[in-house]
Amino acid sequence: MNKTTALNGFAKDIHQGLTSTPKTLPSKYFYDSDGDKLFQSIMSMPEYYLTDCEFEIFNHQASAILDAIAPHKRPFNLIELGAGDGSKTRVLLDHFQKAGVDFTYCPVDISPDILNELEEKLREELPNIQVELLAGDYFELLNNKIGKFEGRNVFLFLGSTIGNYSYKKSIEFLQKLRAGMRGEDQLLMGADLKKDPSIILSAYNDAHGITKEFNFNLLRRINRELDADFNEANWMHWPTYNPETGEARSYLVSRVKQTVHMKAIDEVYHFKAWEEVHTEISRKFGLDDLQQLANETGFEVVDHFFDCKHYFVDTLWKPTNHS
Repeated sequence: MNKTTALNGFAKDIHQGLTSTPKTLPSKYFYDSDGDKLFQSIMSMPEYYLTDCEFEIFNHQASAILDAIAPHKRPFNLIELGAGDGSKTRVLLDHFQKAGVDFTYCPVDISPDILNELEEKLREELPNIQVELLAGDYFELLNNKIGKFEGRNVFLFLGSTIGNYSYKKSIEFLQKLRAGMRGEDQLLMGADLKKDPSIILSAYNDAHGITKEFNFNLLRRINRELDADFNEANWMHWPTYNPETGEARSYLVSRVKQTVHMKAIDEVYHFKAWEEVHTEISRKFGLDDLQQLANETGFEVVDHFFDCKHYFVDTLWKPTNHS
């Protein structure tokens, strides 16, 4: 009996991806507890320049960022979408606290484990900061909770997470976010900039194979949670970067003709030899791309904050005033 209709979101999404053409696996499911740890390892790899660039921006330009988001030290809620371990954000939090500005930090993440760890670290390092944890889906929280917050909201969407969406999905995401924002709210968003293609590709093809493990961990999760029989030896991780489109993509490629059985939903999936399964996209942007994205989603670009190499930008936007 086909049980897919009665399944949770994870099983449905995996089934949908593996029955689509071409096959896909949704990257949001990389982040179980093992995946969270692997991603922390990725962020500390020398090849993964994005983290260092954003750290540099926050360490050197926290004052300028604060002046832009809180002129005259106006109070605000700092709402971080996809907070993760909050390591970069703590640089800003420390600076904002020392500057004497009144704010509440509201980290949002789909992973309650990550949020609890973040809260523990904040208690140790920055015990005087007001924190409100928000676990769950961004837009459900935006509609049901964040939209009722008093005062101005400044949204953080860091680490070039916007690049993990296709062009169409990024438009949809920003339009939904814009719909939940008020006139004086702002968005500070990280974006990885177009640069030497070899530098970009090496960030997704590291010498120690951590990115490969990050992808393979999803197969392990499917095996464990959906009682599947993916054999890792039959797969290879294949990252690519296309400078024309600005897209870095990751694939799992089937080395052999094979069949995978998922007992939890009583489904069988057939893979041809060298068939690819798309797992992840990371888009890179020019400043003109970001301007176009803002124009199409109801935002106005306020300022850009760059690292010294101009590899990365944290771009500050506000809702367009239509009056």
